[in-house]
Amino acid sequence: MSSLTLDRPRSPVVRPGTRVPHAIVIGSGFGGLAAAVRLGARGYRVTVLEKLDQPGGRAYVFRQDGFTFDAGPTIVTLPQMFEELWSLAGRKFSDDITLKPIDPFYRLRFDDGETFTACRDPEAMRREVGRLSPGDVDGYERFMAQCKPIFEVGFEQLSSQPFNSVLSMAKLLPELFRLKSYRTVHGLAASYMKDPRLRIALSFHPLFIGGNPFTTTSIYCLISHLEREYGVWFAMGGTGALVKGLVSLIEGQGGTIRYNEEVSAITVEGGAATGVRLASGETLSADIVVSNADAAWTYKTLLPAEVRRRWTDKKLARARYSMSLFVWYFGTKRQYRGVPHHTILLGPRYKELLRDIFDRKVLAPDFSLYLHHPTATDPSLAPPGCDTFYVLSPVPNLASGVDWAHAAEPYRRAVSDFLSRTVLPGLEENVVTSRIVTPQDFHTRLRSVLGAAFGFEPVFTQSAWFRPHNRSEEVDRLFLVGAGTHPGAGLPGVLSSARVLDSVVPHGADLAGNP
Repeated sequence: MSSLTLDRPRSPVVRPGTRVPHAIVIGSGFGGLAAAVRLGARGYRVTVLEKLDQPGGRAYVFRQDGFTFDAGPTIVTLPQMFEELWSLAGRKFSDDITLKPIDPFYRLRFDDGETFTACRDPEAMRREVGRLSPGDVDGYERFMAQCKPIFEVGFEQLSSQPFNSVLSMAKLLPELFRLKSYRTVHGLAASYMKDPRLRIALSFHPLFIGGNPFTTTSIYCLISHLEREYGVWFAMGGTGALVKGLVSLIEGQGGTIRYNEEVSAITVEGGAATGVRLASGETLSADIVVSNADAAWTYKTLLPAEVRRRWTDKKLARARYSMSLFVWYFGTKRQYRGVPHHTILLGPRYKELLRDIFDRKVLAPDFSLYLHHPTATDPSLAPPGCDTFYVLSPVPNLASGVDWAHAAEPYRRAVSDFLSRTVLPGLEENVVTSRIVTPQDFHTRLRSVLGAAFGFEPVFTQSAWFRPHNRSEEVDRLFLVGAGTHPGAGLPGVLSSARVLDSVVPHGADLAGNP
């Protein structure tokens, strides 16, 4: 596995007998858990407050009828970022977590039944491109060559930068222009590929982080290089094994995680965050507060309007929010051995469907789906002879006005019928357990504004400096991590947001002993 160099933060020294500074982390998604580990390594006493009854946030784990369902992220694309967290806590990642490579990465199934299989081997990818469109092999090579410097700048250089000033953004504009970041992801892929199917296959990735390939800046083409260079991995036991491992690190550092504790407000005095008030009425004081809650929710709901100068209610109302998701988790009493770990099933429309989802906010009768089949890799996630699945459909957020209490079951049946006709024959009669998550759940359960599954949409004007900063622009000693802040959604993104804290949060030793 290729190595990605990650600079290690300086470990502070706190003198015996001094007061250990207290950090409160709101939310236990991957961003919050990673932030807690980093703060613990930097000399803080950490308390994580979680609204739900177990950790994970969007990476919550549902267990029912002997089946295990990872609610959110399903793969790891940069294991080095987890390895670093374990190292900061004095542990070895491989002692706790077993990663298995997923190769092929995924299979795309077009509406006419044609398929495209993406894998890590460059020669196999050239053959697959050539099978669909012999004249596009050279263009594919040039596209991948372009993705490498995009990754080197877009991820290696930018993802851990705090972007506290507009000047920090301005300095990068010439480089971003050279990399054609003014183009969209689909636009850049289309400039190299002629076949419309290959244009889709090389540009759909922003949908994994809440972006429309036709509007998301081409800087996100870095995902194509990231997959080839570092591979796609699955944590045995499911993504929940990673959550459990991070919780163990935090507790091993002396940190605490409190469940069923919803934060109703961040307390502010003298222009600085001083702690939080819980829905129960209890108030907790802290030297710093880190919010892993939805960034828009943090500003709209947790901070009083009088301290907000940039992220006002008016600005938040004008912001562009990501699409939402309809997710059906189901277990079957039979196994579907020919179905790979990841399948992307495209419907009859592509650009028009995305326009319905992102712009028109219309729940269309057709859809494109992502089918996750974890028991293809880890049979322990289902009872013997059974299979675990979830199928995800991008849908408009709650600005659509859809009443999901009535729409959910008809939509599920349509998805089930489609899967039965394509890759899971006889599905409905084989389903033995079922669970649905809708945009309303993202709003009610996860406190996402408009039920947006990924926070702010990752268009250029809502990226880097334009995104909510990791160090709050509104009050001192408040910091943000997670999908809604810089650099954005996806596991590498939210882990990077926690990594930014190393450059913007004071060392625990610097606060030790202060009142």
